[in-house]
Amino acid sequence: MKICVFGASSNDIDPKFIEAGERLGHLMGCKGHSLVFGGGATGLMGAFARGITEEGGASIGVAPTFFDRPGVLFSECTEFHFTETMRERKDLMDKLSDAFIMTPGGIGTMEEFFEIFTLRQLGRHSKPIGILNTGGYYDELISMLKHTAEKGFMSMRCMDMLCVSEDPEELLEMMEK
Repeated sequence: MKICVFGASSNDIDPKFIEAGERLGHLMGCKGHSLVFGGGATGLMGAFARGITEEGGASIGVAPTFFDRPGVLFSECTEFHFTETMRERKDLMDKLSDAFIMTPGGIGTMEEFFEIFTLRQLGRHSKPIGILNTGGYYDELISMLKHTAEKGFMSMRCMDMLCVSEDPEELLEMMEK
């Protein structure tokens, strides 16, 4: 599977998040999956890319041309695609991917996740969507989504569209089924 992974680009985060990102990349490589990601060299993006590269797996970076500056992009990608805009970037990542995983991150990560989740809910794709909930990072978000369903603003079956785990290996196994 080509799995698109969304995650933080910041290095100013607890090392446990970086370690979980590297572990996810290693596991993806060991299982024969390819990584589709935003192409970043730092934070969790760099962690997935390093992990999969160390296992000899393929990594496909997708970034807008304005990110093409020294130290910003992961230089060892198997292939790299440049776009003009962030919207084009998300569209291409969607088209290249068979599944999606959101790892800890900020508003950009969540924005990417919510677009893919919305498209799934609208029946525009049937690709698996996972949340790597490292250290309970997304506990409140998951509670908010459940609250949203309980209040009738989305169907409770939307929650069934998500695979959620704190463990990268368990998450991949859930998504492979």
